[in-house]
Amino acid sequence: MFNFPSLESIALMLPAIVIGLTFHEYAHGYVAYRLGDNTARDHGRLTINPLAHVDPVGLILLFLAGFGWAKPVPVNPYNLKGDVQKGMLYVSLAGPTMNLLLAIAGAIVWGALAGFKMRYFSDIMEYIIHINIVLAIFNLIPVPPLDGSKILAGILPGRQNWLYQLETYGVIILILLVFSGAIGYIFNIFVRPIVIALYSLARFISSITF
Repeated sequence: MFNFPSLESIALMLPAIVIGLTFHEYAHGYVAYRLGDNTARDHGRLTINPLAHVDPVGLILLFLAGFGWAKPVPVNPYNLKGDVQKGMLYVSLAGPTMNLLLAIAGAIVWGALAGFKMRYFSDIMEYIIHINIVLAIFNLIPVPPLDGSKILAGILPGRQNWLYQLETYGVIILILLVFSGAIGYIFNIFVRPIVIALYSLARFISSITF
């Protein structure tokens, strides 16, 4: 399950991981701020400074296991304008959406600049695409404290108290998903096709650019 990357691989992966984690959390804080909650801003989290967002354990796991997390951005749902449940849906959806947009942007940049044959450029862009899609899909799993649980609570009618009560066991459930191989199964179903599609997009852009 765990892969121990070389120093060269770590150096190539680091930009993708830092960008993916930082902008994921910034997106949560920004949407919450736009909806009326200043908590992220007041805690110094409305920033793209990686030091404000990166969690050491989540960072190491991204290197070793291929998935991970950042420090959650604090949000006070009762400060959000309008329907609190819908507000949390938008805040939670912002992170995975940002990762998807970063992966698409990475594919476009890769394709547009592929002809310049820059050393290590293709490797870095592959990681930017792959890691951001992994972050998006991983966080969409509907298990607390991941974003997917709050997204599901915002979509389903009524108060989904069972989802919030499940948060007590969320970490245990995630550990079981990891060691049972279920996470790998989920990634094979969802991550791999999206990554392949974005690689194809990059090749198409490269073919019409050069």
